[in-house]
Amino acid sequence: MAQQDIIIGPANQGQGDTLFDAFTKVQSNFDELYADDAGDVNSVSAGTGISVNQTTGAVTVTNSAPDQTVSLADGGNIGVSGTYPSFTLTNSAPNATHTGEVTGSGALTIASDVITQDKLANQFKTTLTNGSATGSVSLDFGAYQVFDMTLSGTTTFGITNAEIGMVKDLYVTGVQTFSITNGKSVAGTYDGSVVNLIQIVAQTPTSFWYSISQEQV
Repeated sequence: MAQQDIIIGPANQGQGDTLFDAFTKVQSNFDELYADDAGDVNSVSAGTGISVNQTTGAVTVTNSAPDQTVSLADGGNIGVSGTYPSFTLTNSAPNATHTGEVTGSGALTIASDVITQDKLANQFKTTLTNGSATGSVSLDFGAYQVFDMTLSGTTTFGITNAEIGMVKDLYVTGVQTFSITNGKSVAGTYDGSVVNLIQIVAQTPTSFWYSISQEQV
């Protein structure tokens, strides 16, 4: 309801509202005010980081903590600047410079003659010896370069951990027979009375070619 204005008119001219009409408007205005009392703001409570100067009348609400304290670790070469909520992260060393055997900050260069036998993995410089090979014998291409076997019975060599292109050396002696699982002979025949050099090439991780040769005397 819009406010009901009481017509006053000129003083003592009898042109204003009658007492009945005037107080009828007064009562209507009071009725509307009291009916709307449930929607009145009775108090103001401040939450975290917010303050108020009073709870009635002209209330001023203030953000008392506009900038929160935030800690960011730089992680080494990462610089942090700025304040909450706007930070700037800067990589102070995007490409570290390497010195010594490996040099450069972008494309790396390996110095000449630094890859020595000692630095090779065991799979390229270690020998597995079995002085009485028989039955099923595993040749682990991922652990050894040379396999030195003396056959004491019929032997089947199974190859594990092979990768395409690997070449391994198998030295075999003993008047027995052997086979290589998934192996295909290229050349040569086995002579159990002497040491045989069998070179095995991995065509795939599970299929192999091999050749047999003996020392020429």
